[in-house]
Amino acid sequence: MKQYLSTLYLVVCAFVITVSFNACTKYLDKAPQSDIDETEPFKNFVNFQGFVEELYNCIPLVSSADYHNNWNFGEEELWELGETRLFAEAVDQGDYWGWQTRYYSYFKTGGDPVSNNRFEKNKMWGLSWYAIRKANVGIANLDKLTDATQEEKNLIAGQLYFFRGWFHFMIMQYWGGLPYVDEALPTDKPLTLPRLNYHETAEKAAADFRTAADLLPVDWDQTDRGRQTLGNNNFRPNKIMALAYLGKNYLWAGSPLMNKESTGSESYNIEYCKKAADAFAQALQLTESTNRYELANFSQYTQLFYTFNQSGRLPGLKEAIFVENLAESGGRWRWNQVNDFRPMTINGSGIKVYPTANYVDYYGMANGLPIVDPESPDPESGYDPEYPWKGRDPRFYHDIMVDGEKCVSNGGLVGNDEYRQYASLFTGGLYRTANSNKAVRTGYMNSKFTSKLLNDWEGYNENNVFVLSFMRLADVYLMYAEATAVGYGTPQSKAAGYHLSAVDAVNKIRERAGVGYVHSKFLNTTENFLSELRRERAVELAFEGHRFVDLRRWLLLTKRPYTLKKAVEFDRGMPNQQVYADPHNARVLNFRETILLERQLSDKHYWFPFLQSDANMYEGFKQNPGW
Repeated sequence: MKQYLSTLYLVVCAFVITVSFNACTKYLDKAPQSDIDETEPFKNFVNFQGFVEELYNCIPLVSSADYHNNWNFGEEELWELGETRLFAEAVDQGDYWGWQTRYYSYFKTGGDPVSNNRFEKNKMWGLSWYAIRKANVGIANLDKLTDATQEEKNLIAGQLYFFRGWFHFMIMQYWGGLPYVDEALPTDKPLTLPRLNYHETAEKAAADFRTAADLLPVDWDQTDRGRQTLGNNNFRPNKIMALAYLGKNYLWAGSPLMNKESTGSESYNIEYCKKAADAFAQALQLTESTNRYELANFSQYTQLFYTFNQSGRLPGLKEAIFVENLAESGGRWRWNQVNDFRPMTINGSGIKVYPTANYVDYYGMANGLPIVDPESPDPESGYDPEYPWKGRDPRFYHDIMVDGEKCVSNGGLVGNDEYRQYASLFTGGLYRTANSNKAVRTGYMNSKFTSKLLNDWEGYNENNVFVLSFMRLADVYLMYAEATAVGYGTPQSKAAGYHLSAVDAVNKIRERAGVGYVHSKFLNTTENFLSELRRERAVELAFEGHRFVDLRRWLLLTKRPYTLKKAVEFDRGMPNQQVYADPHNARVLNFRETILLERQLSDKHYWFPFLQSDANMYEGFKQNPGW
C-alpha cells in the first residue's frame, strides 16, 4: 500500500516518539532548532495522514514468519509430528500459552523472544495495543487539523475510529472482554480501567465502527483527496468495510460463546444477531448498488489467494475487503507455502502440513448435499466410497489434491518415477511412507494456495504474490445469512431494506462455485439451516484462518467430531495408468478413515490466557478462567 509522502516525515516520527510513547520530556544539550510545535504533525491532511500511516504497519502479517507460519488452529490441518515451533501444535496439545512462547505464532509480542522487538514480523498482540494508543493520540488531536477540507477531516477521523475499533476487535475475539481503551492514557499513572465483559466491549467497538462508517466514503478513489493516490487506496478503511466489521462485531457478540461469557446463556443472543443482520444488509446493499466489491468469477477463484507471473499484482480482485499486512507479499511464498504443502519427495525442505480427511469431508457433492458417512454409499446425494472423489463440489477439485493427480512437471535430478510425478496417496504409496513424519499422513494435499503442478525440487517459487484476506465479500454474505436466520427467525427471513434472505445469501456463494442450492430438508428449521451454513463456511473459507474462531464462538471446539483429526486409507481399484488419466473418477477399494489425533480440550480452551504480567497489573484486570 503506497503511503503518503511528506517533507515533514522526520517531524512526524519525532512526534510519535515524544507523544505516543511519552518518553523522556527533558533533554540535555538540546539544540534550539529541535523544538517542534505540537500542532505540526496534525495541522494539515498530508502531515496527519503521515501520522495515521503507521497504523497500517500495525496490521498483523499472518502468513509469514521467517520461513513458515501457521494460522489454522481448528480441525482442518495436521502438521508433522513433533514440530514444537508451531503454535498449531501447541493448540493440539491444549497449550494455549504457546501463543506467546512458540516461535511460529503471529499473536506474540515479537518474532524474536529474546529481543521482543515490537515491530518484528508484525505480531498481533503488541502491535494492536500500540495501534490503539496511536489511534487515541490521533483522535485527541483532531481539533488541530485546521488546514484541511471537511472531506479530508472526515478521512482522517474515519481511519482513526475504524482502527481503534478493529484492533480491539482483533484482540477480543481471542481473549474475550477487555478494558476498552478510548483515550490516550498517561504513562505516569497506574492503570485502573476495568475489564469489561464481551458485550460491553463489543458495544464500544460498535460505536467506533459506526462513527467510522458515518465519516468514510464508499470508495477513496472517488474523493478529491483519494484521487491524488489513485489506485493505491484499495485496502484503506471505507464505509462498506466499517459496516461489515460493525456487523461482524455484533454477530460475534451474539454468538453462543460470547453470549455465555457475558450473560451465562449458551444460546445465540437474538438482539445482537438482528443488529448484525442490519449492518451486513447496509454493507451489502451499498456493495451491490456501487459495485465497490464483487464476487470473483469461479474461473478466477485462484486469484483471490495468490497470483503467479502477474508482475507482482496483489491477489484478491474486487472480492477482498480487508487483508493482512502486505509486507513480504511477493517474497514469502517459496518457503512459507510451497515447501510446506508438498512431501519431501517433491520439495526437500519445509515443515509439512496437510488437510485432514475429516475436514475434506465437508466438501460435499456438486448437487449441494453433504456427505453423511464417508465410508458408506448414500443414494440421495450420490456419494459412493468406491468412487469417493466423483461428483464433488467444484471447490473440492480446486482446493484438494487426491491420489493420482499429476503434481510434478518434470523428473528433475531424481528421475521420472511415476510415484513421484503422480500423487501416490493410496495406503502404502510413496507420499504416505517416505520421510516418516513429513509424509502425507492424512491422504490429501492442499492446492488452494499453490498450483497443483510444480517443478521438481524447485517448488513454485518465482513471481508469486500471496495475501490472506481478513474479510472478503463471500464471508460477508455468509455472516449475513447466519445473523439473519438467527436474528429474524428463519432461513427465509430478510433484514430490513435488503432483498436477499438468509438462504439466498448462501445460495449466492454456492451458485458462484457451481454447487447446488441448500436442500429443502435444511430449510424447515433454523438449526437445520445452520448446520448447512456452518458446512458452507468450512468449505468456502477453508484454510483461510476462520475455522478456529468459528468453532469457538459456536461452542463446538471441545465437542466430537470437531476434536478429531483423521486420515483416509484406501487401495487403488484400477490400473495406475487409468488412475492417472482421470483421478477424480478413479475407483478405490477398502476406503476407510482412521483417527490420527484427538484433541483433549476443556472449557478453558475457548479463550486465550493473558500474559501473567498483564493479569497481575491491577485488581480490575482478571485472568481468563482456568489459566
